[in-house]
Amino acid sequence: MRKNTYSAFRNTRLEEQLREMGVEEVIVTGVMTNLCCETTAREAFIRGFRVFSSTDALATSDLELHEATLKNLAYGFAYFVDCKRLREGLFGNQRKKIEIALV
Repeated sequence: MRKNTYSAFRNTRLEEQLREMGVEEVIVTGVMTNLCCETTAREAFIRGFRVFSSTDALATSDLELHEATLKNLAYGFAYFVDCKRLREGLFGNQRKKIEIALV
């Protein structure tokens, strides 16, 4: 998917594709925690998706901004779990029932 804004949802077909697949939860990972990742997580939350991420699956150029954004996301928009759990598909034996979108 190509995007031209901070959000993976803006001006893309991402939401439509996720809905068609029956996805209810998304995992947000990537760089620029305080820009692309936060904006995508907020929009996913606003659109009714449950949002997951991991502190070691996000990065940005400034540690202070990174930490402040993580606190903000955890306070209102995302659940944080460790990368091992993300790799295992979040819920172990329910893995086949859950579609996970990596953004």
